[in-house]
Amino acid sequence: MTTTVGITNAFTYYLSEHPAIVGFRWSHSHSWGSTWSFLFTSISLYLALASLLHLLLSLLLRRCRGIPLGPIPAIHSLLMSLASAVIFTGILLSSAAEIRETRWFWRRSKTPFQWFLCFPLGTRPSGRVFFWSYIFYLSRFLHMFRTFFSILRGRKLTFFHLFNNSILTFMSFLWLEFSQSFQVLAILFTTLVYSVVYGYRFWTAVGLPSACFPFVLNCQIVLLGCNLVCHVGVLLLHFLKGGCNGIGAWFCNSVLNGVILLLFLKFYVKMHLANRKRMRRTVVAGEGETGGEAAEEIVKGKNNN
Repeated sequence: MTTTVGITNAFTYYLSEHPAIVGFRWSHSHSWGSTWSFLFTSISLYLALASLLHLLLSLLLRRCRGIPLGPIPAIHSLLMSLASAVIFTGILLSSAAEIRETRWFWRRSKTPFQWFLCFPLGTRPSGRVFFWSYIFYLSRFLHMFRTFFSILRGRKLTFFHLFNNSILTFMSFLWLEFSQSFQVLAILFTTLVYSVVYGYRFWTAVGLPSACFPFVLNCQIVLLGCNLVCHVGVLLLHFLKGGCNGIGAWFCNSVLNGVILLLFLKFYVKMHLANRKRMRRTVVAGEGETGGEAAEEIVKGKNNN
């Protein structure tokens, strides 16, 4: 029992009470990657390298031929799943500590849940919560490696993939730069989903069976749906509770989230229609075979899915 308590206390200390976490301050001169020039340069470089790599492979390799990467994508998925779980735990513990220590300042106007949605006016980007927000921002650059894995393995590059990664990196920068409200819940939702999604990708990458439905896409749509509902809550609190900090950045965030959600829904519908069309072709092809063989093949296909 004593050992368990000691491990829990150590875990809490290193994720929410360490001096580097408590004393964190977002600063252009001290925080790596904290300038606007770095943000736009890194995103531009990401877009240029991804497009150039895709173009070179299209010219040098035969169509639909990829480059084997071995266990690298699986290792990346495992690391991203673990990193997302650590960020989720860290910001959850840090939020509890911040609420405990600062509640005296805002308890007359807000509940703890409202604090998650709406920071008090005058909030500065310093302390525990913003430390984990900064770590989340840095982790966005690690997510970009999946784009290059997709290009190398399957020569797949879509506008949505580039747009999604670029916009999410831009939004996480805005959270820090303007101490934007709602970022705590956004990070909690995102890291929780990412820990599951990347864990699933690692699961399938090592050869274990996959789900019989688009698991990753469904998780991402659920995430965007939760974010959309919370954005409505922020808007209501802003007008009913005297204002939320960083509302200008929140408005930009809301518009970009709406665009991403629409693109996701468009892709989801397109994929669903393509699957239905493929199933119809399978049935038509089966009708040309002998009855027993066709029925056997359809049953096998359903069982494998």
